Amino acid sequence: MKIRILSLVFLLVSTTLFSQTIQSPEAFLGYKVGTQFTRHHKVVDYFTYVSNTLSNVELEKYGETNEHRPLYVAYLSSQKNMDNLENIRLNNLTQTGMKKNGNTTNDIAIVWLSYNVHGNEASSTEASMQTLYELVTTKKAYLENTVVIIDPCINPDGRDRYVNWFNQVKSTPYNATQDAKEHREPWPGGRPNHYLFDLNRDWAWATQVESSQRLGVYNKWLPHIHVDFHEQFINNPYYFAPAAEPFHEIITDWQRDFQTQIGKNHAKYFDQNGWLYFTKESFDLLYPSYGDTYPTYMGAIGMTYEQAGHGMAGLGIDTDHGYELTLVDRVAHHKTTGLSTVEIASKNATKLNAEFKKFFDNRGLLYKSYVLKNENKDKTQRLIDLLDKHEINYEYSKKGQVRGYNYATQRDGRMNVSDNDLVVHSDQPKGKMVKVLFEPNAKLADSLTYDITAWSIPYAHGFKAIASKTKVSSAKKVNTHVVSNTADRSSYAYLSKWNSLEDATFLAQTLDAGIRVRFSEKPFTVEGNAYDRGTLIILRNDNKKNTNFDDKLVALANKYGRKLTPVQTGFVSKGVDFGSYSVNPINKQKIAVLSGKGTSSLSFGEIWHFFETQLKYPLTILDTDYFGNVNLDNYDVLIIPNGYYGRVLDSTQLKRVKDFTRSGGTVIAIGNALRSFANKKGFALKTKKAKKDKKETPKANLTPYADQERAGSVNMITGAVFESKVDNTHPLAFGYENTYFSLKLGSRSYDFLKNGGNVAYFTKDATNVSGFAGKKALKNIPESLFIGEERSGSGSIIYMVDNPLFRSFWDNGKLFFVNALFFRNSDEIKR
Repeated sequence: MKIRILSLVFLLVSTTLFSQTIQSPEAFLGYKVGTQFTRHHKVVDYFTYVSNTLSNVELEKYGETNEHRPLYVAYLSSQKNMDNLENIRLNNLTQTGMKKNGNTTNDIAIVWLSYNVHGNEASSTEASMQTLYELVTTKKAYLENTVVIIDPCINPDGRDRYVNWFNQVKSTPYNATQDAKEHREPWPGGRPNHYLFDLNRDWAWATQVESSQRLGVYNKWLPHIHVDFHEQFINNPYYFAPAAEPFHEIITDWQRDFQTQIGKNHAKYFDQNGWLYFTKESFDLLYPSYGDTYPTYMGAIGMTYEQAGHGMAGLGIDTDHGYELTLVDRVAHHKTTGLSTVEIASKNATKLNAEFKKFFDNRGLLYKSYVLKNENKDKTQRLIDLLDKHEINYEYSKKGQVRGYNYATQRDGRMNVSDNDLVVHSDQPKGKMVKVLFEPNAKLADSLTYDITAWSIPYAHGFKAIASKTKVSSAKKVNTHVVSNTADRSSYAYLSKWNSLEDATFLAQTLDAGIRVRFSEKPFTVEGNAYDRGTLIILRNDNKKNTNFDDKLVALANKYGRKLTPVQTGFVSKGVDFGSYSVNPINKQKIAVLSGKGTSSLSFGEIWHFFETQLKYPLTILDTDYFGNVNLDNYDVLIIPNGYYGRVLDSTQLKRVKDFTRSGGTVIAIGNALRSFANKKGFALKTKKAKKDKKETPKANLTPYADQERAGSVNMITGAVFESKVDNTHPLAFGYENTYFSLKLGSRSYDFLKNGGNVAYFTKDATNVSGFAGKKALKNIPESLFIGEERSGSGSIIYMVDNPLFRSFWDNGKLFFVNALFFRNSDEIKR
């Protein structure tokens, strides 16, 4: 009998152990992790295998990339916690105030580990597999009071772009010499996503599908710790928390202190192994759209970990410091910090929860309400869509007057409001994120930052706004208004407004459908209604050969929510008649854009993304490698993104560009692309030279070496907002008022055009209204150009000193770009 019982117990134990035995990544993949790069689908296969094998690991697909690669997160914890996972989630959200149906206390720490946001920083995804394996085998004790969420690859498209290239060109065995091809990644590199966006700058703006889908699952959890795994240059030691100054002022003492505790825990393991590391340098916590700052402003301990390597390192590379950096080493370092993070979270789970809960007490915030005046329903809806992504609450003001800080004047004032104006209060769970996104000017403790220092939504989205220190009266409202047009086959023309990006999409789609459109350069009044410059005029006579013209037009207007106003005559009561030379045809423009070497991949990506996802209009992508062989006569518009084109736009190519404009073409040059035209013979653009003080005499540089970096900040503009004046009678500025807040990314400036149109510019009193600008850099901004047009023959060159499509988040600048595409040199309908 005893023998049978013992045999049964042995059988049960063996079966249990067998069922919990899983293969290591090495056994599953067939090679040691770090000896080759793993393509994304194989990483997904391993995570799927583990989740199918173990009941304490769940895999959730939360989205898909532009190239249709799946996006997953894995949840892992003890079996007890996994059986109670939904209650843990609800309890956590309840203690933030986001939910009301859970307990207000929680003793389970939630740690989110995000890997490979930059595709060619590829060691972290390899480390994610090792980290998963260790947590469910040798480190299971950490999971008793911890839920770990792992996103093995935030940017699969970029990762596979890098991995596929590397596998094509690498030597076998790999070559560690820096000159080897496998260490020289070609343009555009694997860092960005499909549309060449930097996903680590997109958390707050969520312009990319990866970001939007990730926010959906992130907001379901709101973890207590979030780690963003990265790589830096090959000679740098490993970086981990605590972060560098400046810290945003809403970051709590606890968040600062616990970063240090985590860093000390990492240091313990790195010291044991003799690995080099550094902390408190380079990577600050200010700009809100990073994978460390965004979670921090949502109450988490948000951190960046940086391993040496990135797209240059390959499987192994000889560093400048005399040692070889291998992928095996890089993986080991990331695995160590990942496990260390979970370990210290487990040890401090109760304290993490208690302090996390305190973060959501927003009573101490200075501004209680942000009021955004609705003069454009399209802008309001776009902002609402962004707030919805972040699950930030909003209401509508009550008719009357509000007082507070006026964003337009940068001082206290009053503003009349209606019940259509948006109000965002800070006394809501995500009130601190509201402060960060809407505050007029972020408090800057240190001028040396890693990114831009201004991003305030009222400026970025073009709203008149008030920040009030008292809570503004508001109410919820359901907007059920739906635009519904019907065909009027007796009409002489249809009219449609022009002041928003949605109007631009409608125009682009109308042109692409073969419907001919005109626009008015002057305001007019017809049949009792007044219309602004830029109003779209769709004449029946222009479309008499277009079968089902009315039905096609109405269908497009209804699809894009545009109100069409049919009119019975082209005879206006004020302004110019529809047959005037001031009512110009809009050609179905054939548009090309430069890409490739010399071009900023980010700037090109912003343009590409804008055309395909917002304007939805065809675009031909040219490469700088063969630009000299392209027949420019095949195009109406040539876009030259931000970049450095010294080798591309030589004297021969500049002559071709000049000939293109003389024959009626439009060239749009953005950012540093203007340097190819400035001060060149035959072009009107001139670099602005700062005026020197007459009393100022050259001095020897006696600044101590240790202070030179900080002293250099006087020459810097790190993403600051400046107010510009706008000539809104010029077609490039149709849809704008006479002022515009521009995000300047650098101090390079240009003189007013003497032979051309200065469409938008900075006056002699120009200064930064938000963000950092060094005192010497500031001297160069007054009386300088923002947007100008140089007429050349029957065409023109349009100079955009500041990038209106920057990261796709400066929404208010996009109409300038569209105006340049369609409202210049398009007055001849081509057949």
